[in-house]
Amino acid sequence: MKLNELNDNPGARHRAKRRGRGVGSGLGKTSGRGVKGQKARSGVAVVGFEGGQMPIYRRLPKRGFNNIHAKSFNEINLGRLQQAIDAKLIDAGSTVTVDTLVAAGVLSRRLDGVRLLGNGELKSKISIEVNHASKSARAAVEKAGGSLVIVGGPSAEAGEAAS
Repeated sequence: MKLNELNDNPGARHRAKRRGRGVGSGLGKTSGRGVKGQKARSGVAVVGFEGGQMPIYRRLPKRGFNNIHAKSFNEINLGRLQQAIDAKLIDAGSTVTVDTLVAAGVLSRRLDGVRLLGNGELKSKISIEVNHASKSARAAVEKAGGSLVIVGGPSAEAGEAAS
């Protein structure tokens, strides 16, 4: 193979259509854009315009809103935590944090924190740091002899005040 013999594959390059070059070309005068006006010009996309009819975004009622400050938490049950301890993925002697859970593969990724739920049974004495915990989860951790620390912003202060 030589550099001067390199070619594109057949059909890889297409000649641009020469628009506006006479009626006989089939793309003369308006160049396939129809007639004059806004849409005959370049750079126009009339999004949501339905030809004067009331557009769908105005016909349908508005309801609710999306909270831009909402946080997304990983939810983990006590039963899943006990499974990970039994499988030796988590060391029950050390403090369990979000990073520990992600490193162990219990959580796929860390979101805005962890919410501990009380489904399942906890047999091991563990120390765990979470952002939220249900009342049943708190009771189960304390019953097993472990400790639960609520970390994070204002929600942590509210959680500590409730207990």
